[in-house]
Amino acid sequence: MMRIGIGYDAHQLTEERKLILGGVEIPHEKGLKGHSDADVLIHAIMDSMLGALALGDIGKYFPDTDMKYKDISSLILLKRVYNIIKDKGYGIGNMDCIIVAQRPKLASYIDKMKANISHVLNISEDNIGIKATTTEYLGFEGREEGISAYSVCLLIPI
Repeated sequence: MMRIGIGYDAHQLTEERKLILGGVEIPHEKGLKGHSDADVLIHAIMDSMLGALALGDIGKYFPDTDMKYKDISSLILLKRVYNIIKDKGYGIGNMDCIIVAQRPKLASYIDKMKANISHVLNISEDNIGIKATTTEYLGFEGREEGISAYSVCLLIPI
């Protein structure tokens, strides 16, 4: 049976951190605050994958109280979640994601994000949708206090 999951994540923008989205370092005066690299896109994707199989969220598997995850690349964690999904007999059908940020503009980085995710999940880039949008200056994203991301993922039996 096919399974669908949704994921969401948000992190505060802060100085003296790199901005990592989809495993891509993006030039910006601020980065995302978090225990790992705080990649909201990858975190939302992982939660959508886990949610599709009712396996909880990433905090269950990678708690922010565990120092072995301090500043870790979220792509490494994505690979671990992918292995959990495979062990349950599922693969990725497709996913669709949205990054919500007033700045920076992200369109020129989306292809590299898709390539990174495709490589880790062993799926075609054609099965990964990533869009970026602003909130027209509304909310915490619009005030440039943080960035959020949403993901929907379809899992298929393998």
